Amino acid sequence: QVQLVESGGGLVQAGDSLRLSCAASGRTIAAYVMGWFRQAPGKDREFVAAITWLGGRMYYADSVKGRFTISRDNAKNTVYLQMNSLKPEDTAVYYCASSTTTGWAAPREYDYWGQGTQVAVSS
Repeated sequence: QVQLVESGGGLVQAGDSLRLSCAASGRTIAAYVMGWFRQAPGKDREFVAAITWLGGRMYYADSVKGRFTISRDNAKNTVYLQMNSLKPEDTAVYYCASSTTTGWAAPREYDYWGQGTQVAVSS
């Protein structure tokens, strides 16, 4: 079992920045990929970014490339999502997820999920 706890969400204005954190505990050694997803009201959960625990390989959705940066601190078992130049369309609940496979883009490839943290961007 892996437990994931997100933090750092909030209400900001367009152009502002936020940093989300995801603290992992439990059997984290089994995790291979950590990902961030988001879900806006009435929409499907969508991929935002992912990173491999060991090699630090990063993946991004086209919609956030150049604005968001995913990183990890292996010693703290924590993954971060730095979000810059936020837009109203970034408004969503952001979820952290852990995968024990090499897949990273689809929700079905993740085994454990956090409870989510709300990000709201006003125009």
